[in-house]
Amino acid sequence: MTELFAVALFTLLAVVSPGADFAMVTRSSYAQGRKAGLAAAVGIALGVQVHVLYTVLGIAVVISQSPALFLAMKVLGAGYLIYLGYQSLTSTTRISLDDQEPAVGLLAALRTGFLTNALNPKTMLFVISAYTQVVQPGSPLALDFAYGAFMSFAHWAWFSVVAVFFSSTGLRKVMIERQRLVDRLIGVALIGLGLAVAVSGVR
Repeated sequence: MTELFAVALFTLLAVVSPGADFAMVTRSSYAQGRKAGLAAAVGIALGVQVHVLYTVLGIAVVISQSPALFLAMKVLGAGYLIYLGYQSLTSTTRISLDDQEPAVGLLAALRTGFLTNALNPKTMLFVISAYTQVVQPGSPLALDFAYGAFMSFAHWAWFSVVAVFFSSTGLRKVMIERQRLVDRLIGVALIGLGLAVAVSGVR
């Protein structure tokens, strides 16, 4: 029970801390609407499972013990965040409150959510830390994956709330009226996060 409580607390603290996932869900929700934001939340939850899978299977040990591989993963993640930030910063598409949410847009939001999390070094370090510092060594594989499922569920639940909040009609209208400013703020935040990851990776 103590271990379960520790995993839950560790996960909740990590989930609610602001980061790339938060910025990306915010933009998807206000720019494309609630369904897109919720699709991005599902993508994030699926991305968490990538980190859980290689950690439970022991591949995380190989990554952590290989400076070159670890650096490559951090640079790849940083590059993707900077790319997303640049897209937001230079976006010229005008958003309308009446815009529909085509299936292709929902799939794109799902994909972006998945890649943002799967390539996010912050999530990678969180999952590795959770399994090395909180979960007891030699725990059953079923329990390890159950903890992973909880981590995904917590990410999905939190970012679904974020999506619902930022896609609410009143707030969305205010943000759309200031679209250029909002896009620039989100773009700068993502680029800043990407540069922070890149700088920490080359130290």
